[in-house]
Amino acid sequence: MKLFTGSYIGGRRRPSGDGSTVRVDDPATGETIAEIASATADDCLEAVEAAAGALPGWRATPPRARAEVLRGAFELMVRERDQIAELIVRENGKVWADALSEADYAAEFFRWFSEEAVRVGGDFRTAPNGDKRILVTHQAMGVSVLITPWNFPAAMATRKIGPALAAGCTVVLKPAAETPLTALYLADLLERAGVPPGVVNVVVPDPPAAAVRAMLRHPAVRKLSFTGSTEVGRVLLREAADQVLSCSMELGGNAPFIVFEDADVEAAVAGAMVAKMRNGGAACTAANRFYVAEAVHEEFVSAFAAAMDALTLGPGTDPGNTLGSLVSVAERDKVAARVVRAVEQGATVRVGGTVPPGPGAFYPATVLSGVRHGDDVAASEIFGPVAPVIAFGPQDDPVAWANDTELGLISYVYTGDLARGIAVAERLESGMVALNRGVASDPAAPFGGAKQSGLGREGAAEGIREFLEEKYIALDLA
Repeated sequence: MKLFTGSYIGGRRRPSGDGSTVRVDDPATGETIAEIASATADDCLEAVEAAAGALPGWRATPPRARAEVLRGAFELMVRERDQIAELIVRENGKVWADALSEADYAAEFFRWFSEEAVRVGGDFRTAPNGDKRILVTHQAMGVSVLITPWNFPAAMATRKIGPALAAGCTVVLKPAAETPLTALYLADLLERAGVPPGVVNVVVPDPPAAAVRAMLRHPAVRKLSFTGSTEVGRVLLREAADQVLSCSMELGGNAPFIVFEDADVEAAVAGAMVAKMRNGGAACTAANRFYVAEAVHEEFVSAFAAAMDALTLGPGTDPGNTLGSLVSVAERDKVAARVVRAVEQGATVRVGGTVPPGPGAFYPATVLSGVRHGDDVAASEIFGPVAPVIAFGPQDDPVAWANDTELGLISYVYTGDLARGIAVAERLESGMVALNRGVASDPAAPFGGAKQSGLGREGAAEGIREFLEEKYIALDLA
């Protein structure tokens, strides 16, 4: 693997200002992969200054030129997908197929936003009273701080960097300390694609709180884009309020997966495997609680358990494995504790449910039946390969149960009646609904949640607008 270990500031790689480092481990083996620079608060402020210095030139760069740079980054990612996938597997723990899928998905954000860069529009019209022309244009917000999680180390970075650069913003990316190597590699890739020094900066402060606070208080910073937990999102919103920063928040999920009695059960199980087990369940979009009609409950649970049991648990470096490790032993232990608690509350383990012997942060694919709406395992995000199934009868309203949460990122619905499916989708309090599908994410679609699952949208035309602000010019042609 090609490893980069220094902070990337102003086009240069450098050690931490105080010489400190962060250890990056392979969660499947416990082996240390690298020691990278642990950026100090001063290092992070230097990154902001570098971004501020590069902003006038990048903002003035013609949209077509910015687009060509992003297109070049896309082409490099396509050529180097195996290298990127290997980095993802080693630092994140996911299996090879998931890592390749992420590398492809991540690259698409550079291609999509290379196309959006030249499509930013405006408006020109006559004022109703005829005294002036109203000219509306869009300009890059400015220096943007991007904070990404460990579960998709490539895709979460490109989903933010792509629109920011397309809009003409410069950025400071802070990836998760567990998975920084992919982000540092992407910085090198973007440099090779033609991104000027200072336009993209990457820092990994650990612990991050003080350094992030310092960046958000810097007067040059005008945008915060964060993907992570709702709890941390609330803290960052409070911090951003002092500077009145524009904030995009992609926060936690507690996705319901509803299977009605008229659903194609075989298709629902296939969709459940994607919705639950993509990335080993460590995704904000992962199906978190399964509401299944009593008429098809046992058929669904039996088939689902068999499909989960067929997954091969092991290191992602072996392409034959279909379920990798969690990102750390600590994360694995959180998932295991949720299962123990579920059993205490009356759940039955249909498959999995036991921490395997040996090294690595592994946990088997697990299906729980006998779970009730409101049980702890269904009330909060699991972020692992555990699927609690809740039966509902004719007297129950699964949509009301699905909406019984402060979160609302995505919902999944399986039914043979399209009219019912659309009606249910409209009732569901979530920013996205996958109808008779196990996945909805697409760079061309607006990704984001309702309620406390976030603010704003990523991807689609909406994604670039998050990094633009309107300017109105009153024009007198007399």
